[in-house]
Amino acid sequence: MARDVSGGGAPKKPPGDKSRSRPAQVGSLLKGIVEPTLAARGLGQMSLIADWPAIVGADVARYAQPVQIQWPPRGDKQNPAEAAPATLVLRIDPAFALEAQHAAPIVVARVNAHLGWRCIGRIAFRQGPLAQLQKPRRVTPAPSDAARQRAATLAEPIADDELRGALTRLGARAIDRDKRRARREEP
Repeated sequence: MARDVSGGGAPKKPPGDKSRSRPAQVGSLLKGIVEPTLAARGLGQMSLIADWPAIVGADVARYAQPVQIQWPPRGDKQNPAEAAPATLVLRIDPAFALEAQHAAPIVVARVNAHLGWRCIGRIAFRQGPLAQLQKPRRVTPAPSDAARQRAATLAEPIADDELRGALTRLGARAIDRDKRRARREEP
């Protein structure tokens, strides 16, 4: 039996369906909440916010974030191809203002390429504090077999199985970390 997922939000069950609900992706739940808010600011696509670092590059994204798209007034039955382009409003770090002005044509071209049509004609800058971008977490490699064996040998005298297992995992990572540091420090 198909479930209705249109309009974002969690899938809706048909009346009388007593089956257990299934987990839903966070993106599908937030779509119905975030898109109206972005649309009120002229940002019709959530991807412009979500993919901002990929669109303009990490260097520009660190100092500039999209705030709003200001659309010019449009007359009745106007051909979209003849309409005046919109203005993309960016919040920028004050120290980056001059560089942002020089990068504006590149940002306009990249945003238009992402959106698929020439909708942005210029950029307006608003200086102010930026929301911090989260840095991707570094994934620690799994410990080597030799480090696991060495740690297991050292933790053997511990009677509690859970504690011994936890200390073995911790010890194996510490042993490998020390080996990596020693290799980096060698001339």
